[in-house]
Amino acid sequence: MERKDIILSIKDLDLTFKTSAGKVHAIRGVNIDVHKGETVAIVGESGSGKSVTMKASMGILDKNAVVNRGTIQYNYVDIEGNKQSINILDKNKKWIRRNINGRQIAMVFQDPMTSLDPTMTIGKQIMEGMMWHYKTPKNVAYEKAEELLREVGIENPEARMKNYPHQLSGGMRQRVVIAIALACDPRLLICDEPTTALDVTIQAKIIELIKKIQTERGISVIYITHDLGVVAKVADFVNVMYAGKIVEKGTINEVFYDPRHPYTWGLLSAMPDLETDDDRLYSIPGSPPNLLHEPVGDPFAPRNRYALEIDDKAEPPMFKVTDSHYAATWLLDPRAPKVEMPSELKARLLRMKKGAEKYGDR
Repeated sequence: MERKDIILSIKDLDLTFKTSAGKVHAIRGVNIDVHKGETVAIVGESGSGKSVTMKASMGILDKNAVVNRGTIQYNYVDIEGNKQSINILDKNKKWIRRNINGRQIAMVFQDPMTSLDPTMTIGKQIMEGMMWHYKTPKNVAYEKAEELLREVGIENPEARMKNYPHQLSGGMRQRVVIAIALACDPRLLICDEPTTALDVTIQAKIIELIKKIQTERGISVIYITHDLGVVAKVADFVNVMYAGKIVEKGTINEVFYDPRHPYTWGLLSAMPDLETDDDRLYSIPGSPPNLLHEPVGDPFAPRNRYALEIDDKAEPPMFKVTDSHYAATWLLDPRAPKVEMPSELKARLLRMKKGAEKYGDR
Protein backbone atom coordinates (compact mmCIF):
# COMPACT_ATOMS: atom_id res chain seq x y z
CA MET A 1 0.00 0.00 0.00
CA GLU A 2 1.12 3.53 -0.73
CA ARG A 3 1.94 5.39 2.48
CA LYS A 4 0.97 9.05 2.87
CA ASP A 5 2.78 11.83 4.76
CA ILE A 6 4.33 11.03 8.14
CA ILE A 7 2.38 12.58 11.02
CA LEU A 8 4.43 11.27 13.94
CA SER A 9 8.05 10.14 13.82
CA ILE A 10 9.73 8.76 16.95
CA LYS A 11 13.49 8.43 16.47
CA ASP A 12 15.93 6.71 18.85
CA LEU A 13 13.81 7.54 21.93
CA ASP A 14 15.64 6.64 25.15
CA LEU A 15 14.05 7.20 28.59
CA THR A 16 15.02 6.53 32.18
CA PHE A 17 12.86 6.80 35.31
CA LYS A 18 14.37 7.78 38.63
CA THR A 19 12.88 5.59 41.36
CA SER A 20 13.66 4.95 45.03
CA ALA A 21 15.18 1.62 43.97
CA GLY A 22 17.42 3.21 41.31
CA LYS A 23 17.23 4.18 37.63
CA VAL A 24 14.87 2.17 35.41
CA HIS A 25 15.93 2.24 31.75
CA ALA A 26 12.35 1.85 30.46
CA ILE A 27 12.72 2.89 26.79
CA ARG A 28 15.92 1.90 24.97
CA GLY A 29 16.08 3.41 21.49
CA VAL A 30 12.56 3.18 20.03
CA ASN A 31 11.79 4.10 16.40
CA ILE A 32 8.18 4.36 15.16
CA ASP A 33 6.66 6.16 12.17
CA VAL A 34 2.94 6.86 11.82
CA HIS A 35 1.62 7.95 8.42
CA LYS A 36 -1.57 9.87 7.69
CA GLY A 37 -4.73 7.73 7.86
CA GLU A 38 -2.88 4.60 9.03
CA THR A 39 -3.51 2.33 11.99
CA VAL A 40 -0.32 1.36 13.79
CA ALA A 41 -0.35 -1.21 16.59
CA ILE A 42 2.20 -1.45 19.41
CA VAL A 43 2.10 -4.93 20.91
CA GLY A 44 3.83 -6.54 23.86
CA GLU A 45 3.49 -7.82 27.41
CA SER A 46 2.83 -5.48 30.34
CA GLY A 47 5.91 -3.43 31.20
CA SER A 48 7.43 -3.57 27.71
CA GLY A 49 7.21 0.23 27.30
CA LYS A 50 4.16 0.65 25.03
CA SER A 51 2.22 3.20 27.10
CA VAL A 52 5.32 5.12 28.21
CA THR A 53 6.35 5.65 24.57
CA MET A 54 2.94 7.10 23.73
CA LYS A 55 2.78 9.23 26.88
CA ALA A 56 6.10 10.74 25.81
CA SER A 57 4.50 11.52 22.43
CA MET A 58 1.75 13.46 24.21
CA GLY A 59 4.16 15.20 26.60
CA ILE A 60 2.47 13.68 29.66
CA LEU A 61 5.40 11.80 31.20
CA ASP A 62 5.74 11.66 34.99
CA LYS A 63 8.13 14.11 36.69
CA ASN A 64 10.69 11.39 37.43
CA ALA A 65 11.20 10.67 33.70
CA VAL A 66 14.53 11.64 32.12
CA VAL A 67 14.92 11.82 28.33
CA ASN A 68 18.43 10.58 27.53
CA ARG A 69 18.22 11.10 23.77
CA GLY A 70 15.91 10.97 20.77
CA THR A 71 13.26 13.07 19.04
CA ILE A 72 9.46 12.91 18.69
CA GLN A 73 8.70 14.85 15.54
CA TYR A 74 5.06 15.82 15.00
CA ASN A 75 3.98 17.32 11.65
CA TYR A 76 0.73 19.29 11.41
CA VAL A 77 -1.04 22.28 9.91
CA ASP A 78 -1.74 25.14 12.35
CA ILE A 79 -4.86 27.34 12.57
CA GLU A 80 -3.43 29.76 9.98
CA GLY A 81 -2.93 26.89 7.53
CA ASN A 82 0.88 26.80 7.83
CA LYS A 83 2.76 23.50 7.90
CA GLN A 84 4.54 22.95 11.21
CA SER A 85 7.07 20.36 12.34
CA ILE A 86 7.96 20.29 16.03
CA ASN A 87 9.97 18.07 18.34
CA ILE A 88 7.55 17.46 21.23
CA LEU A 89 10.49 16.78 23.58
CA ASP A 90 11.66 20.39 23.10
CA LYS A 91 8.36 21.89 24.26
CA ASN A 92 7.22 22.55 27.82
CA LYS A 93 4.07 20.96 29.26
CA LYS A 94 2.07 24.19 29.16
CA TRP A 95 2.72 24.70 25.43
CA ILE A 96 1.93 21.04 24.67
CA ARG A 97 -1.31 21.25 26.65
CA ARG A 98 -2.40 24.35 24.78
CA ASN A 99 -1.37 23.30 21.26
CA ILE A 100 -1.14 19.49 21.07
CA ASN A 101 -3.14 17.60 23.73
CA GLY A 102 -6.70 17.10 22.58
CA ARG A 103 -6.36 19.49 19.66
CA GLN A 104 -3.80 17.49 17.62
CA ILE A 105 -3.24 14.22 19.51
CA ALA A 106 -5.92 12.69 21.74
CA MET A 107 -5.75 9.59 23.92
CA VAL A 108 -8.38 7.02 24.88
CA PHE A 109 -7.23 5.48 28.14
CA GLN A 110 -7.60 1.92 29.37
CA ASP A 111 -10.05 2.46 32.23
CA PRO A 112 -12.79 5.03 31.50
CA MET A 113 -13.63 5.36 35.20
CA THR A 114 -10.19 6.80 35.98
CA SER A 115 -10.18 9.22 33.03
CA LEU A 116 -13.68 10.61 33.65
CA ASP A 117 -14.38 13.15 36.40
CA PRO A 118 -17.04 11.62 38.72
CA THR A 119 -18.21 15.10 39.84
CA MET A 120 -18.96 16.48 36.35
CA THR A 121 -21.79 15.64 33.98
CA ILE A 122 -20.94 13.84 30.74
CA GLY A 123 -21.96 16.91 28.71
CA LYS A 124 -19.63 19.28 30.58
CA GLN A 125 -16.69 16.90 30.17
CA ILE A 126 -17.16 16.73 26.39
CA MET A 127 -17.67 20.51 26.10
CA GLU A 128 -14.66 21.42 28.23
CA GLY A 129 -11.98 20.81 25.57
CA MET A 130 -13.84 22.71 22.83
CA MET A 131 -14.40 25.72 25.08
CA TRP A 132 -10.80 25.72 26.34
CA HIS A 133 -8.99 25.14 23.03
CA TYR A 134 -11.24 26.98 20.59
CA LYS A 135 -13.25 29.35 22.83
CA THR A 136 -16.40 27.71 21.41
CA PRO A 137 -19.57 29.41 22.71
CA LYS A 138 -21.35 27.30 25.32
CA ASN A 139 -24.51 26.68 23.27
CA VAL A 140 -22.48 25.63 20.19
CA ALA A 141 -20.28 23.32 22.32
CA TYR A 142 -23.44 21.80 23.86
CA GLU A 143 -24.88 20.99 20.43
CA LYS A 144 -21.59 19.53 19.21
CA ALA A 145 -21.28 17.40 22.39
CA GLU A 146 -24.76 15.97 21.74
CA GLU A 147 -23.76 15.24 18.14
CA LEU A 148 -20.57 13.49 19.30
CA LEU A 149 -22.56 11.26 21.67
CA ARG A 150 -24.78 10.36 18.73
CA GLU A 151 -21.68 9.68 16.58
CA VAL A 152 -20.24 7.24 19.13
CA GLY A 153 -23.51 5.33 19.26
CA ILE A 154 -25.10 6.53 22.51
CA GLU A 155 -28.88 6.53 22.36
CA ASN A 156 -30.90 9.44 23.70
CA PRO A 157 -27.87 11.80 23.88
CA GLU A 158 -30.02 14.70 25.12
CA ALA A 159 -30.70 12.85 28.37
CA ARG A 160 -27.17 11.39 28.66
CA MET A 161 -25.62 14.87 28.59
CA LYS A 162 -26.97 15.39 32.12
CA ASN A 163 -25.77 12.01 33.45
CA TYR A 164 -22.70 11.42 35.64
CA PRO A 165 -20.15 8.67 34.80
CA HIS A 166 -21.41 6.28 37.52
CA GLN A 167 -24.85 6.26 35.87
CA LEU A 168 -23.47 4.67 32.68
CA SER A 169 -22.35 1.12 31.88
CA GLY A 170 -18.67 0.34 31.15
CA GLY A 171 -19.25 0.25 27.39
CA MET A 172 -21.10 3.58 27.43
CA ARG A 173 -18.36 5.18 29.54
CA GLN A 174 -15.74 4.07 27.01
CA ARG A 175 -17.86 5.60 24.21
CA VAL A 176 -17.99 8.86 26.19
CA VAL A 177 -14.19 8.81 26.54
CA ILE A 178 -13.94 8.40 22.74
CA ALA A 179 -16.38 11.33 22.29
CA ILE A 180 -14.20 13.51 24.56
CA ALA A 181 -11.09 12.48 22.58
CA LEU A 182 -12.79 13.45 19.30
CA ALA A 183 -14.25 16.76 20.57
CA CYS A 184 -11.37 18.94 19.28
CA ASP A 185 -10.96 17.11 15.95
CA PRO A 186 -7.51 15.56 16.56
CA ARG A 187 -5.47 14.18 13.66
CA LEU A 188 -4.02 11.33 15.72
CA LEU A 189 -5.94 9.13 18.16
CA ILE A 190 -3.97 6.97 20.61
CA CYS A 191 -5.99 4.07 22.04
CA ASP A 192 -4.36 2.57 25.14
CA GLU A 193 -5.93 -0.88 25.64
CA PRO A 194 -9.36 0.64 24.88
CA THR A 195 -11.27 -2.63 25.32
CA THR A 196 -9.51 -4.33 28.25
CA ALA A 197 -12.17 -3.63 30.90
CA LEU A 198 -15.09 -4.57 28.64
CA ASP A 199 -16.82 -7.85 27.82
CA VAL A 200 -16.24 -9.47 24.44
CA THR A 201 -19.40 -8.26 22.64
CA ILE A 202 -18.83 -4.66 23.75
CA GLN A 203 -15.12 -4.95 22.80
CA ALA A 204 -16.09 -5.78 19.21
CA LYS A 205 -18.48 -2.81 19.06
CA ILE A 206 -15.84 -0.37 20.38
CA ILE A 207 -13.28 -1.64 17.83
CA GLU A 208 -15.80 -1.25 15.00
CA LEU A 209 -16.69 2.23 16.26
CA ILE A 210 -13.04 3.38 16.22
CA LYS A 211 -12.58 1.93 12.72
CA LYS A 212 -15.74 3.72 11.48
CA ILE A 213 -14.66 7.06 12.97
CA GLN A 214 -11.18 6.67 11.48
CA THR A 215 -12.60 6.05 7.99
CA GLU A 216 -15.04 8.95 8.23
CA ARG A 217 -12.54 11.47 9.60
CA GLY A 218 -9.37 10.22 7.89
CA ILE A 219 -7.39 10.28 11.12
CA SER A 220 -4.40 8.14 12.15
CA VAL A 221 -4.80 5.68 15.02
CA ILE A 222 -2.22 4.06 17.31
CA TYR A 223 -3.37 1.00 19.24
CA ILE A 224 -1.50 -0.02 22.38
CA THR A 225 -2.46 -3.59 23.21
CA HIS A 226 -1.31 -7.05 24.23
CA ASP A 227 -4.26 -8.62 22.40
CA LEU A 228 -3.17 -9.85 18.99
CA GLY A 229 -6.78 -10.65 18.13
CA VAL A 230 -7.54 -6.91 18.23
CA VAL A 231 -4.43 -6.16 16.17
CA ALA A 232 -5.50 -8.58 13.44
CA LYS A 233 -8.81 -6.72 13.05
CA VAL A 234 -7.55 -3.15 12.97
CA ALA A 235 -3.85 -2.63 12.20
CA ASP A 236 -2.01 -1.78 8.98
CA PHE A 237 1.43 -1.91 10.62
CA VAL A 238 2.61 -3.66 13.78
CA ASN A 239 5.47 -2.90 16.19
CA VAL A 240 6.28 -5.68 18.66
CA MET A 241 7.89 -4.33 21.85
CA TYR A 242 9.97 -6.15 24.42
CA ALA A 243 12.02 -4.73 27.31
CA GLY A 244 11.79 -1.13 26.06
CA LYS A 245 12.70 -1.87 22.44
CA ILE A 246 10.97 -2.69 19.16
CA VAL A 247 12.01 -6.28 18.37
CA GLU A 248 9.94 -6.80 15.22
CA LYS A 249 7.99 -4.52 12.91
CA GLY A 250 6.23 -4.81 9.59
CA THR A 251 2.86 -4.85 7.86
CA ILE A 252 0.07 -6.80 9.55
CA ASN A 253 0.42 -9.68 7.06
CA GLU A 254 4.22 -9.86 7.49
CA VAL A 255 4.16 -9.93 11.29
CA PHE A 256 1.11 -12.21 11.51
CA TYR A 257 1.80 -14.74 8.78
CA ASP A 258 5.60 -14.60 8.50
CA PRO A 259 6.88 -13.67 12.01
CA ARG A 260 10.65 -13.94 12.46
CA HIS A 261 11.31 -13.12 16.13
CA PRO A 262 10.92 -15.94 18.72
CA TYR A 263 9.08 -13.47 20.99
CA THR A 264 6.49 -12.83 18.26
CA TRP A 265 6.22 -16.60 17.83
CA GLY A 266 5.46 -16.84 21.56
CA LEU A 267 2.82 -14.08 21.48
CA LEU A 268 1.06 -15.67 18.49
CA SER A 269 1.24 -19.14 20.08
CA ALA A 270 -0.37 -17.76 23.26
CA MET A 271 -3.51 -16.67 21.38
CA PRO A 272 -6.47 -18.96 22.16
CA ASP A 273 -7.22 -21.30 19.25
CA LEU A 274 -10.28 -23.58 19.13
CA GLU A 275 -8.85 -25.76 16.37
CA THR A 276 -5.56 -26.73 18.03
CA ASP A 277 -4.86 -30.33 19.06
CA ASP A 278 -3.15 -29.15 22.25
CA ASP A 279 -5.53 -29.00 25.22
CA ARG A 280 -3.33 -26.50 27.10
CA LEU A 281 -2.96 -22.78 26.40
CA TYR A 282 0.65 -21.91 25.59
CA SER A 283 2.44 -19.24 27.61
CA ILE A 284 5.95 -17.86 27.13
CA PRO A 285 8.13 -19.27 29.93
CA GLY A 286 9.72 -16.88 32.46
CA SER A 287 9.00 -13.17 32.76
CA PRO A 288 10.32 -9.93 31.21
CA PRO A 289 13.65 -8.60 32.59
CA ASN A 290 13.81 -6.04 35.39
CA LEU A 291 15.09 -2.89 33.66
CA LEU A 292 16.58 -1.62 36.93
CA HIS A 293 19.39 -3.99 35.96
CA GLU A 294 19.84 -3.61 32.23
CA PRO A 295 20.38 -6.97 30.53
CA VAL A 296 23.59 -7.75 28.66
CA GLY A 297 22.96 -9.13 25.19
CA ASP A 298 19.46 -10.01 23.98
CA PRO A 299 16.98 -9.38 26.84
CA PHE A 300 14.72 -12.16 25.50
CA ALA A 301 17.53 -14.76 25.58
CA PRO A 302 16.66 -16.29 29.03
CA ARG A 303 13.13 -17.07 27.76
CA ASN A 304 14.16 -18.10 24.26
CA ARG A 305 14.61 -21.82 23.59
CA TYR A 306 16.29 -20.93 20.28
CA ALA A 307 18.87 -18.63 21.94
CA LEU A 308 22.40 -18.73 20.50
CA GLU A 309 25.69 -18.24 22.34
CA ILE A 310 25.99 -14.65 21.04
CA ASP A 311 22.60 -13.73 22.61
CA ASP A 312 24.26 -13.59 26.04
CA LYS A 313 27.03 -11.27 24.79
CA ALA A 314 25.56 -8.79 22.29
CA GLU A 315 22.16 -7.27 21.60
CA PRO A 316 21.01 -8.08 18.04
CA PRO A 317 20.57 -5.27 15.50
CA MET A 318 17.43 -4.95 13.35
CA PHE A 319 17.82 -7.39 10.46
CA LYS A 320 15.96 -6.59 7.25
CA VAL A 321 13.50 -9.25 6.02
CA THR A 322 11.75 -7.08 3.40
CA ASP A 323 11.61 -3.31 2.76
CA SER A 324 8.93 -2.98 5.45
CA HIS A 325 9.70 -5.99 7.69
CA TYR A 326 12.53 -6.00 10.28
CA ALA A 327 13.32 -8.17 13.31
CA ALA A 328 16.00 -7.93 16.00
CA THR A 329 17.10 -11.54 16.42
CA TRP A 330 20.48 -13.18 15.81
CA LEU A 331 18.60 -16.05 14.11
CA LEU A 332 18.41 -13.79 11.02
CA ASP A 333 22.19 -13.37 10.87
CA PRO A 334 23.52 -15.20 7.75
CA ARG A 335 25.96 -17.09 10.03
CA ALA A 336 23.20 -18.40 12.33
CA PRO A 337 21.85 -21.96 12.10
CA LYS A 338 18.53 -22.23 10.22
CA VAL A 339 15.66 -22.29 12.72
CA GLU A 340 12.04 -22.65 11.64
CA MET A 341 9.08 -21.40 13.68
CA PRO A 342 7.33 -24.16 15.72
CA SER A 343 5.31 -26.48 13.46
CA GLU A 344 2.14 -26.06 15.56
CA LEU A 345 2.35 -22.27 15.12
CA LYS A 346 3.00 -22.67 11.40
CA ALA A 347 -0.15 -24.81 11.06
CA ARG A 348 -2.16 -22.31 13.13
CA LEU A 349 -1.03 -19.31 11.02
CA LEU A 350 -1.95 -21.20 7.87
CA ARG A 351 -5.45 -21.83 9.28
CA MET A 352 -5.75 -18.16 10.25
CA LYS A 353 -4.66 -17.05 6.79
CA LYS A 354 -7.17 -19.35 5.06
CA GLY A 355 -9.92 -18.13 7.41
CA ALA A 356 -9.06 -14.48 6.73
CA GLU A 357 -9.06 -15.08 2.95
CA LYS A 358 -12.38 -16.93 3.20
CA TYR A 359 -14.08 -14.04 5.00
CA GLY A 360 -12.20 -11.38 3.06
CA ASP A 361 -10.64 -9.77 6.17
CA ARG A 362 -7.21 -9.21 4.69
